Amino acid sequence: MNITVVGTGYVGLVTGTCFANAGNDVTCLDVDTSKIERLSNGESPFYEPGLSEMMIKSIDDNRLHFTCSKVDAYAKADVIFICVGTPTGANGECDLSHVFGVADDISTSSASHRSPLIVVKSTVPVGTTYKVSDRIPERMSIANNPEFLREGNAIEDFRRPDRVVCGVDTEGARTVLTKLYAPFVGEGRPLLFFDIPSSEMVKYASNAMLACKISFINEIASLCERNGANIEAVRTGMCSDNRIGTAFFRPGIGYGGSCFPKDTLA
Repeated sequence: MNITVVGTGYVGLVTGTCFANAGNDVTCLDVDTSKIERLSNGESPFYEPGLSEMMIKSIDDNRLHFTCSKVDAYAKADVIFICVGTPTGANGECDLSHVFGVADDISTSSASHRSPLIVVKSTVPVGTTYKVSDRIPERMSIANNPEFLREGNAIEDFRRPDRVVCGVDTEGARTVLTKLYAPFVGEGRPLLFFDIPSSEMVKYASNAMLACKISFINEIASLCERNGANIEAVRTGMCSDNRIGTAFFRPGIGYGGSCFPKDTLA
């Protein structure tokens, strides 16, 4: 399948490389010419275990390409993944200007005879995917497909995910995404199809839940300090309940990174 990935940041580059490694023909589009030149030489702009090696192999096999040309990127695409950033705006809301800019570019740069599936993979508030749909030609279908990649473990997370979430409203979109993700899902790794707003909400709700677990155990640690209790003993007692578990449940400095602060605020 011919895939175009718009944006070569963390999500876009990992997504494009993994799809290429699975046998698809992938073109990654970015506006940064110097970055595209480095990527074309197999140089990742960030460190992720196994990524550079996988990039080089897919480039050598002529399955992974990088370009700044929108016309070239969209010319043969069967699927276009929008993987651009959604930073926090001045008012604390999610800045969707890059996402909408890509939608407008697709509308003006795609060949009139092509009807690709447009997949919003960027983290976006509920309702955004439909707003993207309003900006693209009616002949194109739309879907949402949030990412759940952990830095330092992104390749493994993509190739062996806990689950793959897709929001669709047509059988055609469902068929395309089923085919694309077939190499990565299976027993214990479900491919889940929901309506589009629910798919968008899964991403925010998941990150909010994980942030809540971190914040909660830190509050308990604070109470332990004030009342003479041992937080490690309390944590061990709590985590022995399999309904609670151990993941994201250890006291520390709190949560940070590129997603949790941005997504909980949004």
